[in-house]
Amino acid sequence: MVYVLGGWQSDFARNWARDGVEIADAFADTLNHGLQATGLDPHEIETGHVGNFVGELFCNQGLLGGLFAQTHKGFDGMPTSRHEGACASGSLAILAAMAEIEAGRYDTACVLGIEMMRNVPGEIAAQHLGAAAWSGHEFTDARYLWPRAFSDIGEAYQERFGLKYEHLGRIAEINYANGRRNPNAQTRKWEFTAESFMADEEANPVIEGLTRRQDCGQITDGSAVVFLASERAAADYAKKCGLKLEDLPRIKGWGHTGAALSLKTKLDASAGGGWVFPHVKKAGEDARRRAGIADVWGIDAVETHDCFTTTEYMAIEHLGLTGAGEAWKAIEDGTIDFDGKLPFNPSGGLIGLGHPVGATGVRMVLDAARQVTGKAADYQVEGAKNVQTLNIGGSTTTTVSFVVGT
Repeated sequence: MVYVLGGWQSDFARNWARDGVEIADAFADTLNHGLQATGLDPHEIETGHVGNFVGELFCNQGLLGGLFAQTHKGFDGMPTSRHEGACASGSLAILAAMAEIEAGRYDTACVLGIEMMRNVPGEIAAQHLGAAAWSGHEFTDARYLWPRAFSDIGEAYQERFGLKYEHLGRIAEINYANGRRNPNAQTRKWEFTAESFMADEEANPVIEGLTRRQDCGQITDGSAVVFLASERAAADYAKKCGLKLEDLPRIKGWGHTGAALSLKTKLDASAGGGWVFPHVKKAGEDARRRAGIADVWGIDAVETHDCFTTTEYMAIEHLGLTGAGEAWKAIEDGTIDFDGKLPFNPSGGLIGLGHPVGATGVRMVLDAARQVTGKAADYQVEGAKNVQTLNIGGSTTTTVSFVVGT
């Protein structure tokens, strides 16, 4: 069993370059705030993992594991690794840290996810992020690659099952509203009108195909850190903090699946079946099975990938709330609302909170841990005891899901 001792996340509204902050500065700030928040010392951490997608392209900086010892000499000699899986990089870093703890190599781990992306113009950022597609083989005619890719996913739904923009608009509206509750949300002060969530060419213009402005997750500078521990180390930590072991959140289950790099390959593979992305469904089911939870209704809230509204639309049904092609039912009946039967993205998600790519999977687990310990403040889901995450890299090429609970 792997426990979450706590963590910290940055303010996703900050523009680091504008503030004169380099990626190394942000890494150090995150690590130091995380240590302070948990009361841990560097010598208590035995292994370090970094989730980051494109540090080389945006910042000309790789080998980010070296920033642990660069931050504090107490980390000299600690083994470190950096993990890349596009938008699922942070979740892969958590999986690797968990594996080391479960194997008995180490009792404690620090997992830090980070991405700096607002230091270049938007079109260049879009080109950099396109590295997670099949370079030179798909979307070569798109101005904005990922809005186009997830428009194509929407078109696949439209062709197979039918799709109404009003349902995508409602997903965006919910996530922006949830983001207003979150003091770290990039969009917490943004203002909208009703037309902002409609197919309105002025208030919500088309970016690519079916994808409109409010359908898009944010380009974000941000970071998040969590500290993980074995049962033995967690028990010692709980005692030191005057807590019981059962007061600490733990990662009850996980799922991890991979698929082809090309979106067309994935869509062609599922053309004759009901589920558009069967491997995404499997990752969510595996996480609940390992957690001993029979179905999605044993979950109290979901932190899901909504890089675009079509991604969350897909996630609703693939996590088991509805049948294939029926996600609209959970949108129309309010199931995924903040006060609904199964709230989605109470944090605001990638649309409302922000999406620093390499940090997102770490942030999701941190928010899940906050929820199940009643520490999510204004975006707390009442009575939450089990929260599921769903983190997706590329066009569902890498999918990771965790169940966090007490």
